[in-house]
Amino acid sequence: MQIDDQSISGLCSALEKCTNLLNLILELRYNQIGDEGTSNLGSALRNCTNLSNLTLSLSYNQIVDEGTLGLGPAFEKCTNLQNLTLSLSYNKIGEIGASNLGSALAKYTNLTNLALFLSCNQIGDEGTSGLGPAFEKCSNLSNLQLSLQQKQFINFELQYFLQK
Repeated sequence: MQIDDQSISGLCSALEKCTNLLNLILELRYNQIGDEGTSNLGSALRNCTNLSNLTLSLSYNQIVDEGTLGLGPAFEKCTNLQNLTLSLSYNKIGEIGASNLGSALAKYTNLTNLALFLSCNQIGDEGTSGLGPAFEKCSNLSNLQLSLQQKQFINFELQYFLQK
């Protein structure tokens, strides 16, 4: 049985109460989680303000552009986060979703290590450029792993993101 937007609500309710978590790994790949589930997850993680290490794997789900907005509340409140691995590959995220994600990630000014996996979505050139604000604002970022392999060709230069 796969986890969907309805069945993830129990996990989200429990996570909301885990306010002292420092490290969290959530492997939720190969499910049917969509925008509603992603939004609930973002709201739940918002309460985990002490997190310093987060691995969130949501690859192979049903997340589209609106789902990336749902992660925003978590990114706004988890200001102590230093290490983030976010895997959203094989969803249906487009240019707007990638830009939303870039804006949300820009809130993590203490981030030192970021692994961002967005392969096999529909991000395109504009979406890739929309990730720029995240890298520009994360002045403490020392390690970056970025995967953007797409079905269509992306004319993208990593150097653009790393210039300060």
